Amino acid sequence: AELGVERRFVPESCPRAVRPGDFVRYHYLGAFPDGTRFDSSYDRGSTFNVFVGKGQLIAGMDQALVGMCVNERRFVKIPPQLAYGAEGVPGVIPPNAVLHFDVLLIDLWNLEDEVQVQTYFKPEKCPRTVQVSDFVRYHYNGTFLDGTLFDSSHNRMRTYDTYVGIGWLIPGMDQGLLGMCVGEKRIITIPPFLAYGEDGDGKEIPGQASLVFDVVLLDLHNPKDGIAIENQLVPESCERRSQTGDFLRYHYNGTLLDGTLFDSSYSRNHTYDTYVGKGYVIAGMDEGLLGVCTGEKRRIIIPPHLGYGEEGRGKIPGSAVLVFDIHVVDFHNPSDSVSITVHYKPSNCTVLSKKGDYLKYHYNASLLDGTLLDSTQSLGKTYNIVLGSGQVVLGMDMGLQDMCVGERRTVVIPPHLGYGEDGVEGEVPGSAVLVFDIELLELVSGLPEGYMFVWNGEVSPNLFEEIDQNHDGEVLLEEFSEYIQTQVDTGKGKLAPGFDFEKIVRNMFTNQDRDGNGKVTAEEFKLKDQEAKEEHDEL
Repeated sequence: AELGVERRFVPESCPRAVRPGDFVRYHYLGAFPDGTRFDSSYDRGSTFNVFVGKGQLIAGMDQALVGMCVNERRFVKIPPQLAYGAEGVPGVIPPNAVLHFDVLLIDLWNLEDEVQVQTYFKPEKCPRTVQVSDFVRYHYNGTFLDGTLFDSSHNRMRTYDTYVGIGWLIPGMDQGLLGMCVGEKRIITIPPFLAYGEDGDGKEIPGQASLVFDVVLLDLHNPKDGIAIENQLVPESCERRSQTGDFLRYHYNGTLLDGTLFDSSYSRNHTYDTYVGKGYVIAGMDEGLLGVCTGEKRRIIIPPHLGYGEEGRGKIPGSAVLVFDIHVVDFHNPSDSVSITVHYKPSNCTVLSKKGDYLKYHYNASLLDGTLLDSTQSLGKTYNIVLGSGQVVLGMDMGLQDMCVGERRTVVIPPHLGYGEDGVEGEVPGSAVLVFDIELLELVSGLPEGYMFVWNGEVSPNLFEEIDQNHDGEVLLEEFSEYIQTQVDTGKGKLAPGFDFEKIVRNMFTNQDRDGNGKVTAEEFKLKDQEAKEEHDEL
């Protein structure tokens, strides 16, 4: 005689219960007291969808559904006066029939509902939030209100990429994404009239279904965005900033906006070397590398239209915002020459170094970021060269010019005057600017250009006869070498300093031995001023 309701299963969580005026979707089995089934929504493969408390149901069911939670299961006994009464339903429900319903509530909403947003994780830092017309990349799991999964971007291993607030999404998702931060996780519950409505999507989503999206925002930008630069470390001393056309060497970590690492020069143990402002790198990096100092660390945030665009590249997905944390190691311009800074110059500086002089000096060699490459002081001996003879890189030959003993200077050498693009394997990186702190300790004046030996006094008119000790009219290498050695030892002659004695003498002898027979005759023998200038060195 009375309505009977047995709650056979009640979920632990019940955020809302059915009230009159709500719209519900539920499954049911309808049977008579003897167990004979007269109807089932399961057999039809779709829920029963109806408003509660508006007379669209038999009175007993209208009452029995009130207070139900989604996923709750109730066993309902409805007397005939609250069902189909004395008339029944011809061919289906006999008169005065008691009806039993096994009911499972699947969905519940109200016409006054709005999009519900529940944020369960929010990053501490949130520099910007989603606004209308922004482009976002996010992952989601889409379920019905009862928890049934209907779609997941995670399963496809690809984010959902879209504009927000311009009609590319269902209205409820357009609303639910607004105000999100990158890294934020939220649950967005959408009533059907802000989702796929009465018809559903024709595939997985039935009509009148509430949708629940568990969303994590990975990326966010606006088509109007430019690059963003965050200075992390700027050296106190910054004498020069990079400009278009400069060549930079820098380290970087490249991540997506959610922190996912996609590339790192550190992992390769090699800087990234490139021209700036010439289109050798993506447009955003070209712009972000301008105005940097050597040693500077900065973060460059690049929107996809200034990065790798909609297609992406390698590990970089399409439409991805890129974050580069860079450390500038050095930079130069191809038009740069050697830079010289004098720190100390003796007051009695009268003799200046020139091409051909023999120099002894100490140096500390480093990269522009201060990394020490080499030091003569650590070896405990000087570095000795003949200036301008090609014994050092061209930039060092230039940097040692016009220096006096005791002087200290810093010489900065661009790579095209140093070790070039290749560098020195294991010692000097390719395209590296070099910094030498130099102290000149000794200078031995060289000979005039083109000479390997000069006389300190008058030249003997019988020079050939003096060299030809056995007076056979021929001078051998041994005679020639012994004679030159005697002139040097007695101070009558001077060899070019810094070169190997035997090599100089052999070279001088070869130049006199014009027919190449290993002997020099009186006819072959000539002093330098006795013949037209030739490319080789003469006595």
